Amino acid sequence: METNVKTYKVSVIIPTYNVEPYLRECMESVVRQTLEDIEIICINDGSTDNSLEILNEYAGKDERITVIDRENGGYGSGMNLGLDRATGEYVGIVEPDDYIALNMFEDLYEKAKQYDLDFVKADFYRFTRNKNEDMELMYIHLSKNPEDYNTVFDPSVTPQAISFAMNTWCGIYRRSFLEENHIRHNETPGASFQDNGFWFQTFAYGKRAMILDTPYYRNRRDNPNSSVSSPQKVYCMNVEYDHIRRLLVRDREVWERFRSVYWLKKYHNYINTLRRIAPKCRKEYSRRIAAEFKRGIETNEIDEKEFTVLEWDKIQSLIKNPDGFYEKKIATHPSGTAVAKADRLNEELEHIKKSYSYRLGMFMTYIPRKIRRLIIRIRSKLR
Repeated sequence: METNVKTYKVSVIIPTYNVEPYLRECMESVVRQTLEDIEIICINDGSTDNSLEILNEYAGKDERITVIDRENGGYGSGMNLGLDRATGEYVGIVEPDDYIALNMFEDLYEKAKQYDLDFVKADFYRFTRNKNEDMELMYIHLSKNPEDYNTVFDPSVTPQAISFAMNTWCGIYRRSFLEENHIRHNETPGASFQDNGFWFQTFAYGKRAMILDTPYYRNRRDNPNSSVSSPQKVYCMNVEYDHIRRLLVRDREVWERFRSVYWLKKYHNYINTLRRIAPKCRKEYSRRIAAEFKRGIETNEIDEKEFTVLEWDKIQSLIKNPDGFYEKKIATHPSGTAVAKADRLNEELEHIKKSYSYRLGMFMTYIPRKIRRLIIRIRSKLR
């Protein structure tokens, strides 16, 4: 006896853990998508608040929603469970404290089908809300180069695309592409940042991809429970980048093609971790970074040309004297967040200076004058 199995254009995976204050906004943006031919797979990863009740409420009203309730097992294993359950032609990811434009999946699916893409991604907004619910938005470009947009490229031979703004949720992926290349998340219990490995795999093995200059996704930055804000998760990023290296070195050709950008991305994430973690952990973490990068230079895995002059100077300072680097760059600057922003903005400015035409077209987006004045004020106060 034959049974009719419903197939969908897009499977949307929502990995959920203790996001009660934000979950309804997320779910509303997904269930009201203009592309109605979607399935919504919600993984409740042992939430201790009312997240499960909210998911079940939505599932009771929409047959497209499947709720999988389980004991807490971590982001990676939860995402893999969702990927294993997905039946859609393409797969999308929505974090439960974020929300999306109502036409996101329809537009992405049409573009993916039109160009036969393994994946398609788009620009996005980061946002915060204050106590009055006023929203502040920041437009994030996946690439700093306008010519990278709206054209098909082969990510497997374009390692520089790894430097695009990293996330796994602002696009969709062809499910058969993920299955054929066994692309999944790292499942280390209790770890975070397990989207990094998924990101690297999609770029290392994808053949047809595109990025779009339309911001559909709204990424929250005021959730105090987000893993990017957790000071306890000191070495999770290191664990994830060890995992990524193991994935890449399985194929020598892939490793040789991506090793330089692997170290570049690793540097950026390690420095961000150093600024994020609890102050008592920072000196030891500086030593950890120094040891890893010293080995990378000694084994000729690191390519100096991938880094800006400022970045390479920091690496040399770390290797030569990690304690001194900590005392000079971290311990003496209690306003670490402000310093980090100033450093990133200076690096943006250095990149923009390389392209006169790009500076004319995009300068006000990346380095507004008031931000440049802020950099000067911050530096003058901290010297």
